[in-house]
Amino acid sequence: MPQAGFAPAALRMVHISRPVLWVNTLGTGVVGLWLTGSFWQWEALALLVWLTLPFNLLIYGVNDIFDQDTDALNPRKGSLEGALIRASEVRAIWIAVLATNLPFLAWFAVTLPPAALAWIAAYALVFVFYSAPPLRFKARPCLDSISNAAYAFPLVIVPYALGAEPVWAAAVGLMAWSAAKHTYDAVQDIDEDRGVGITTTAVRLGPRGVVSWSGAWWAVSTVCFALVNIPVAVVNALIAGWLLWGLWRDPRPETGHRLYRYSIAFPYVAGTVAGVQLVVALTLGLYR
Repeated sequence: MPQAGFAPAALRMVHISRPVLWVNTLGTGVVGLWLTGSFWQWEALALLVWLTLPFNLLIYGVNDIFDQDTDALNPRKGSLEGALIRASEVRAIWIAVLATNLPFLAWFAVTLPPAALAWIAAYALVFVFYSAPPLRFKARPCLDSISNAAYAFPLVIVPYALGAEPVWAAAVGLMAWSAAKHTYDAVQDIDEDRGVGITTTAVRLGPRGVVSWSGAWWAVSTVCFALVNIPVAVVNALIAGWLLWGLWRDPRPETGHRLYRYSIAFPYVAGTVAGVQLVVALTLGLYR
C-alpha cells in the first residue's frame, strides 16, 4: 500500500471502490425497496450495506487488478474517476474484496429465498468476469455493453429478498439504460483500449457508431420507463438526447471525456426525479 497503517489502507480501498459511482448500486437498491411499496424494511439492511463499499470494491477492485496495463495509459486514473493501483497492491485488494464480500454472501445464503440468491450470484459473477479471464466481457464487443445490464439487478434482488414481485418494466428499462451508458462512457477510453489491444464496443463502433448503439438502448429504456412513470421517461430522454447530440457533433474520445462528468450526473438526476415521486406517493398513501 502507498502508506502503512489500517486507516490509510482502508481509505485506499474506499478510493478504489469509486464512491462517486455507488449511486449505481446503492441507489438502485433503495429504489428497489421503495418500489415494493415500503419506505423501509429492516430485512433490506444487509443488502443495502453490501451495495456500498463491499460490492463496489468487488466491481472496481477486480477491474483495476486486471486493467493495470490500460490504466497506466489512462490520464483519468489516479483521480476521483478511478484509482491507479500498483502491482504491490494486488494481494491487498483481493484480500479486501473477499473479506468485505464473503460474510455478506454467507448471510444471504442462509436468510434469502432462492430467487434472490440466483440474482445475487448472477450479479457478482457478471462483474467479476467483466474484468477477469477467461470470459473477460470487457474485451468482447457487445458483451461488454450488455453485461453492464447487471447494474439494474438490485431492482430485482431487493424485491425478491423482501418477498415482493419486481417491477419488471423498471428493471428492464434500467438494464437497457446501463448497457447504453457503459458504451457511451467507454468512448473516452478508445485510444487507451486500442493501444493495448482491447476491442470494446466503443473501439469497434467508433464515436459515431456509439451514438447509434447507445441511442437505441436509451430509446428502449425510455419506452420501458414510460410504462412506469412519464416524468422519469421524459427526463431520461432529454438527458440521453443531449449527451448523444454532444458526441454526434464532435465524435472524438476527448468529447467523451468532457461529457463524462454529465454522464456521471445522469443517474443522480433521473434517480432524484424517480425517488422524489416515490417518497411523495408513499407518504400520501398513493403508491400502488
